[in-house]
This record gives sequence, C-alpha cells and structure tokens, in this order.
Amino acid sequence: MRLLYWAALLAIFGFATWQRFSLPLDPIADPDTWGYLSPALRKLAGAEFGHTGRNFIYPGFLLLMLRASDDVRAITVAQHFLGLLAAGVLLLTWRRACVFLPNPRIGGAARSGLGLIAAALFLFAGDQIHFELKIRPEGVSAFLISVNLWLAIQVVASGLIEKRTTAATAYGSALVFSSILLASVKPTFVLAAILAVLPLAVFFLHGGRAGQKFALAGAAMITVALLVLPERLLSRNDENSRTFLPTTLFAMHANLIRDQMADDLQRGAPIPYPSEWLQHVQSALSSEIAKSAAASRQYHVSLGFSPDYLMYHPTSIAAQLRNEFGGNITALCAFYRVYYWRIWQHRPLLVVRKIAHQLSIFYAPMCPAYNWAQILPVGDEYERSVKSLDLPLYRKIARSHPAEVDILNRIGNLPRSQRVIEQGVYIRKPLGLLAATYLPMLFISLGFSIFVLLRKTHRGRFGWLAALVLFMYSYNFAICFEVAVVSLLEYRRYMLVQMYATTLAQLFALWFILEFAIKMRGDGETIGNRAAGA
Repeated sequence: MRLLYWAALLAIFGFATWQRFSLPLDPIADPDTWGYLSPALRKLAGAEFGHTGRNFIYPGFLLLMLRASDDVRAITVAQHFLGLLAAGVLLLTWRRACVFLPNPRIGGAARSGLGLIAAALFLFAGDQIHFELKIRPEGVSAFLISVNLWLAIQVVASGLIEKRTTAATAYGSALVFSSILLASVKPTFVLAAILAVLPLAVFFLHGGRAGQKFALAGAAMITVALLVLPERLLSRNDENSRTFLPTTLFAMHANLIRDQMADDLQRGAPIPYPSEWLQHVQSALSSEIAKSAAASRQYHVSLGFSPDYLMYHPTSIAAQLRNEFGGNITALCAFYRVYYWRIWQHRPLLVVRKIAHQLSIFYAPMCPAYNWAQILPVGDEYERSVKSLDLPLYRKIARSHPAEVDILNRIGNLPRSQRVIEQGVYIRKPLGLLAATYLPMLFISLGFSIFVLLRKTHRGRFGWLAALVLFMYSYNFAICFEVAVVSLLEYRRYMLVQMYATTLAQLFALWFILEFAIKMRGDGETIGNRAAGA
C-alpha cells in the first residue's frame, strides 16, 4: 500500500509539472505589473531599487530571479516551483493534523487517498497555473498561505495538544515571520495573518517558560527589522504608498460619499471644509461617477459605477482632487479619511449592506473560489500585457537589458496556439463539486462543532478537530471580510486566490463530518443493541 501511495504521489506531481512546463513560460503582465517589476529593472540597470506603491518583498523576489538568470521566464519557473511546493505542504499539513483526533476511524489508505485527491485538485486547477504565469503576488500566494497554515497547525499541535513547548516556540517564531511576510506581500491577507497567530498568542499567554516567551518576542522583533523597517524606509518618499488605501476607500464608497456630501451641504453640517468648495467637489464627484458607469469596461453592477475609473483615469476625481489640494498628500489623505468615517457615522447601515453584499458573492451556492470552466484563454491577457508595459520609461529601461528580460519581446514571439489553459473533465467535475458543497459543508461543520463544543462527552474526542475546522473556515472569512470592507469581491482574483485555503478547509470539514457521523452511528447502534438486549 505504501508503494502505491508513492507511485500515485509521483504520478500526480509529474503530471502537474508537465501541465505547467508544457505552457509558455513567458509571464503575463497587467496594469499593476509595472509597480512590481520597475524596482527590479531599475536596480539591474544600476539605479536605485526604489518604491512604486508596492511592498518591496515581491519586487525583491523578481530582482533575485532576474539577477540569477537574466531571463524573465525565470519568474514563471520559480512560481511554478512554489506552486508545486504548496501542494507538498498541503500533504504535510494533512499528515500533521492526525494529532487533532485521537484514534481516527478513517485512517491508513483512506486518509492518505483523501490527501492525494486534495493535492491533485489544487495542482491541476487551471486558475492556480494561471496565477503562476502572472507577475503578481498571487503567483506566490498559495505557497505563502500553505506555509502559514502549516505553521499555525504545528503551533497548536506541538504547544497546546502535545505540550512540546520547545518545538512550539520554534514553530511559533517561524509563524510570526510567515504571517508578517504574508500580510506584507498581499495586504488583503492581513486579517488572515492575524488570525493565524492567535493560537500562538494563546500559547504565549498560557504556556511555555519565560525563556521561550523571550524567544518568541525576539523572533517578532527580528521579523520587524527584516520585513517592516525596510518597507518603511523605502516607502517614506513614495506618495503612492501613502495615498493608495485612502484613495481606494474613497473610490469604493464614492456613491455613499457623494450622498453624504449632499446631506452635509443641505444641513450645513460642521465640517472642516468651505461649503462652496465642497459643493464643487460634490458636483465633480457626481459627474465622474456617471462618466465611469458609461465609459469604463470595468463596470460593477452592484455599485453602479467603476471605482477603477475614479482612481486611475487621468482626468477623473482622484486626479482632480490631487490638483485641488495642490499636491499636498497629507491634506488629501485627511480629506479622504474624513469622508470615509463620515459615512460610517451617518450611513452605517448602507456601508454594512455593501459589505454584506460583497460577502454574499463568495458565500454563494456555487463557491467562486473554484473555476470549473473548460477553457481559460490567456491570449487576451498577453495582448493586454503589451499595452500595460508599452510605456516610454519601460522601453528606456528595457534597452539596457538582454532581450530575454524584455517581456514585450518575448510575448511578440509567442505562438498564438499556445495561449490557452484547458481544464479536462477530470478536473472540471471535481471543482464544480467542491464549489457546490462548500456552503453545505460549512453549515454542517458549524452545526456539528457547536454540538461538540457544548457537550463534554464529545468535546474530549472531537473538540480539537472541531476547532481546527472552524479555524480553517474563519481563515477564508477573514480574507473575504477584509476585501469586502476595503474593496470588492467582484474582482475575481480576490476569490480565486483563496482556492488553497478553501480546498484545505473542505478537506478537514469532510474528515470531521465523516468521523462524527461514524461515531454517532456507532453510538446509536450500541444504544439499539442495549435496548434489544433489555
């Protein structure tokens, strides 16, 4: 049986490797790519690394890849490799989770088979391969999430279940680094990263000796020194880093802010801005919202306008307000924050409704973390890559590098026949099944968990496993909630990037449901036998 397991493992990873490397290795660019790629290209050209509104870690990763190979395809190769590693970490996580349930009824070959199926579904999914082709943090997100979850589970297993405090301290130190790294590379994972360290906080407060607590505190300080301080230093002169979040909040809630401005003007509310000027801004905002709905292809039905248009169009409201404040970034950001908080003060139900609607997009009957389409065409994205990087500054910098580093040169030589990712029925059907069962499994697991945690007789056996399942589903919720508050889940990448965590949550939920059902059925048969004997 062990030989069969390893044969299946090699077959799965072999096929997944072939899937990835049979596709073009030329990376896909989009309008955000320049912010990630330009620091690396500048550094290779002999200039400063710089900062262009993006955390330095992923651009630093791109710099390492280009410096090591002088070929932009090295980025895709590295991201494919990390995707394969993420599946390996999934299997390690699944194996380690055995400690959460003593004497499981489902063990041996059946449990190993479930782990292999989950790893295969993750590896064969077209969208995961698609992310690995892109010059975006999503290309490495699955790997970072996999390590973060594995370390969190190790902390609980070692420190809270097995009481091995030295091992828990080592894993906890790594978890602190992993969580800050994850939140730095992908800010939409901040709440999930905080959730991941909660078990460590429990261990820190209630377990371990003083020396181990000092070790954890030291690890946190070293992580801050390695990841947080360099970012603060690099971004101190970067206006985009200061304006991105306030501008995003303003644009995503522009319709509510427009109406709040109108109410403030009508009521003569005490606000720190002249009423004549505010009337001018309110009129401009109303006009730009209407223009965005008519002009932008990135139209979002739930909002009735396009936040992208408001933020990035060269003549829209973000650019107008920057001019209104004469380039005073501090005052501009203060204005954005004032009106974002005013809608929370005066229109909280409407803000909550927006958040609830966005959450409902993910928690739908068919979970959108999975894409079961047959064809994922990437040809259009390669065409958009050309437009995204067809910038005078890019061409100027690219001329100082070998042709293999020039993405535009690589894409121009790419055969059109290779610009597609196809998902066979062997992966489409299981992905559709996972999408259809995510919500039912969530509700069943929640009900079983409440039942288990409230009854002492079941809590001793199933309590840790129930807590693990709730943690995994909460990890998904933390990501969705953060995006729903700040941005929109209608940007599908925010949902698709969660596939790893979603798959793992359903794997643990299935295990929990089956184990609990077997236990309850056994108890029922035992009671029935006793009644018959009586």
